[in-house]
Amino acid sequence: MRRYILVSILVMVLAAVGIVQAQQINNFTAFVLDIRTDLEYLANEAIGEGQRPEGWTFNINDTGSPTYVADLWFDNEQLAAAIFGTERPQGWIGAPVTQDPAIVARNIRHDLELTANQVISPNTRPEAWQGGPALFQCERTVMNTVQVLRTALRATITTPEDAVNYCQTITNETQSLTLQLVLSTPEIEQTLPDLILAGRGDLERLADERLGLNARPTGWLGNKDRNSPTLLSDTYIDLESLGNELLGVGQRPDTWLGAPPTATIYAYRYLRFNLELLAVTVGQTPRPRGWQGTNPVESCDPTLQNLVSLAEDAYSFSTETLSEGTYCQQLSLAVNTTVENPPAPDENVVDESDLFESELAFSYLDQAATQYMGIMPPGTRFKPWYRNFGESTMMFVSGDDFALYVDRRWTTMPQDLFERLPTTEGVKPLTFCDASWCNGPGPTPTPTGSGALQALLNAGTPPAIPDIQQVEGEKTQVSWNYIRVTYLLDNAAARTAQVALEICSDTTQTDCEPVTQIFDNTIGTAKAVLSQFNGLNVYEFGYGYTSDLLIEGATRFSPDVWISDPTIR
Repeated sequence: MRRYILVSILVMVLAAVGIVQAQQINNFTAFVLDIRTDLEYLANEAIGEGQRPEGWTFNINDTGSPTYVADLWFDNEQLAAAIFGTERPQGWIGAPVTQDPAIVARNIRHDLELTANQVISPNTRPEAWQGGPALFQCERTVMNTVQVLRTALRATITTPEDAVNYCQTITNETQSLTLQLVLSTPEIEQTLPDLILAGRGDLERLADERLGLNARPTGWLGNKDRNSPTLLSDTYIDLESLGNELLGVGQRPDTWLGAPPTATIYAYRYLRFNLELLAVTVGQTPRPRGWQGTNPVESCDPTLQNLVSLAEDAYSFSTETLSEGTYCQQLSLAVNTTVENPPAPDENVVDESDLFESELAFSYLDQAATQYMGIMPPGTRFKPWYRNFGESTMMFVSGDDFALYVDRRWTTMPQDLFERLPTTEGVKPLTFCDASWCNGPGPTPTPTGSGALQALLNAGTPPAIPDIQQVEGEKTQVSWNYIRVTYLLDNAAARTAQVALEICSDTTQTDCEPVTQIFDNTIGTAKAVLSQFNGLNVYEFGYGYTSDLLIEGATRFSPDVWISDPTIR
């Protein structure tokens, strides 16, 4: 009956919403099947081949069952009870507090790995072990720090799966990202000198209480100058001196933090954390009169503090409702629960800052750019959702009548915002295009700026063929070495370059005027203007010498141009 009640409650919770993406889960069905495989393997190893605890669900392969994830959780707890009894390893997550089945499954994988550490070993797994992403062996706070960075702040995580000491490495990376995205504000920087000085004051108060008024260890620096560039480091040195005096040389609590990071705010957090820990260790509760460390969050592990900072920024998380006592445990549960149950976005409100415009971007139904749908006209507004992996510049965008992939470089979206988009990892967006400019799917037009592409760009109003005799009578002819070329973008694979051109009075290329139009006599049409750069038209040419052109400025023209390979510029 107990099993029925627990699983029924969990099924109702998980059925409340659809599956939401959890970081690094590419195929949810395969992911939960791998968990079941490893769970059954551990049960065989720990209990005996084919032996299972009473009440085992035996829901092995029915991933379509509405109770599949709930049964996974229940059986995982049954196995843990058989191995650990009523206790659980440190860091065990246990009962779900989220409505997201993917997060629930992620947490089951995390706890299963803790069981494997006990049954097999912490550092090895058998060949038959299916496993999961390395992140899911890290603490819950670390997993959720990655979650909020990726989903809410659109940060890119680069720690490789095979990194040595993966969890510590990715913790260091998330610390750097948190500093960059949330903690590097003028308001925070302005408060740091006063916070550091308050830490110095509390260190002196603790020393007075434990050693006597003005009695200090040998070598005490006692720097109390708010404007001193060494105030923080001197205070940290004195804290270590007091620790040696009160606890013994080199003797520290297990959770004592080592050398502080270089970032000032993190160094301060280390200082305050260790100071509060020292006060508790020597029994200084309550704190001395006048103690200025009144923010209980600062007594918690800095990794947890980082998640709090991120949740405050992304989800307006508040610590005001937490009580004293086991404060850090309460805080950990509250902030992790918030990240695993983020507030739903208001879909009726459109942030104008999230809208960008096309600059003649090619559009595609797929991120591999094989199903070409047409050129998105200049000024077409869209909202970006995801970016492709690695160095790719493709991103998934949507508008009123389309949802497509385009190249960021041909839009108004800045590179820094593009890099903050979540990747398409574990996501396969539905693409379509009902806009009037869509005319695919089909092959991508030739990248040389001629042929199909040129015909497409000029399909609306065919350009008039220029009157060469009239041009020769009105303008001065020059040659290719009179043309000043500004190189903007190279496509090494296609051996083409996008360039801005000016046509000059001589080969010194100092007295120049913008190229206003180019007619290609080999295909009988004008070259497309791809964009603008500093008031100049941007065109695309193949590398090398191109002739049979009519390149015009206001007073000059040229029949040819030379575009150099980047290796010889």
